Amino acid sequence: MTTFVALDFETADHGRDSACSVGLIRVEDDRLVQRVHYLIRPPRATFRFAHIHGIRWQDVADEPTFGELWVSIQPFLQGAAFLAAHNASFDKGVLYACCDLYGMPRPLQPFVCTVQLARKTWNLHPTKLPDVCEYLGIELEHHQALSDAEACARIVIAANQPQRVC
Repeated sequence: MTTFVALDFETADHGRDSACSVGLIRVEDDRLVQRVHYLIRPPRATFRFAHIHGIRWQDVADEPTFGELWVSIQPFLQGAAFLAAHNASFDKGVLYACCDLYGMPRPLQPFVCTVQLARKTWNLHPTKLPDVCEYLGIELEHHQALSDAEACARIVIAANQPQRVC
């Protein structure tokens, strides 16, 4: 199997550029080989989603911005054949908005959506991340970026395993 990176963003508000946390998991040959998590200082101190992920302005006020973290994030993505995320349109939108805000080049890798992968591979409905993880027996601390990213990585790996026919 190829190398890929699973990622998950948490945002502070409705703005796609408001990333306040990112988890990244690098997978090579079906093995999780690297894990990183960053708290991010978003461009605004408005936190509408603290009740979901528990991150508040006080937690990130002294953290680097996405633009400052890009020098660490970009090399992590290099060599990956694709990026994976659950509801990938959201995370792709956050990544691209943050890159645009800070004048950073958008990654060229295509995105694989684990929502679509779960529907196609196992015909699952509903396909919220906790539902897919429960079906596959994957541990999850939902809305914790690193845990969500690891779950996405494990979903991709599971979907690429030969399916048992009963």
